[in-house]
Amino acid sequence: MTIVENYLNIPKIGKVKAVFHRAIEGKIKTVTVSKTPTDKYYASILVENDAENNQTLGDKIIGIDLGIKDFAIVHDGEQVVKYSNPKHLKRHERNLKRKQKKLARKVQGSKSTNKFRKLVAKVHEKVSNSRQDFLHKLSRNLVNESQVIVVENLNVKGLIPNRKLSKSISDAGWGMFVNFLDYKLQRRGGKLIEIDRFFPSSKTCSCCGHIVDELPLDIRQWDCPACKNHHDRDENASKNITAEAIRILSMGGGNPVLAELRRRKTNKPQGGKAVVNETGSPHLLRQSKCG
Repeated sequence: MTIVENYLNIPKIGKVKAVFHRAIEGKIKTVTVSKTPTDKYYASILVENDAENNQTLGDKIIGIDLGIKDFAIVHDGEQVVKYSNPKHLKRHERNLKRKQKKLARKVQGSKSTNKFRKLVAKVHEKVSNSRQDFLHKLSRNLVNESQVIVVENLNVKGLIPNRKLSKSISDAGWGMFVNFLDYKLQRRGGKLIEIDRFFPSSKTCSCCGHIVDELPLDIRQWDCPACKNHHDRDENASKNITAEAIRILSMGGGNPVLAELRRRKTNKPQGGKAVVNETGSPHLLRQSKCG
């Protein structure tokens, strides 16, 4: 496999004209050619490069709370920044439904069926490309300014069966975003921390550490009954995620503080509420941040 100017020389096929989005540096090891449903061909080129990575790491520990209305709520220790959810599928949903209706009316096996199949595939491809573009750009910006990024270990597959939120969760691409963060941090020598999904990031007051018993999803803002501070649900969660990461790093690992132990399918409690150990806990730091 060789590259000559704007051509890819493939064994048994010959020279194929190609568009390269970057210069190929290093020794080519493998080339994987794939075809999309819209009849486009892509070549993934794996090269061996001995060049050292001279990119410098940022100095921040960033906590990220992933959501649907706002895709990511980011806390860097000083301020909270919200990144709105582009909702890629919803923007193209009307166009997609129209093309799918036309496809459904065609006779199976006819030329028109194949024609409209490609039209539907083009819409899906556009949605997928715009989603990946957004996730790549956001993950790159966050990785460039941080050395540690913290996210919750969400059970995305367990959330998908929710008939009211399944489409929005699938469209958001949380799992893909975390994967992008992971490999980009590894390339720069950074670190990705995933805290337990049962950590009560939303129900814990980021000022005093008080944990409320219940906090339904429809409540987006709440007041702490202990210290009376007002909280935005998502901003509060991102602050607690950052604080939990600092606790884990300072203590060399360990499990997060849970609001309540997991229960069996019979809903029979297997234990009471966890007691917060204030030794080395970020809850002591919270009291100085909120007045």
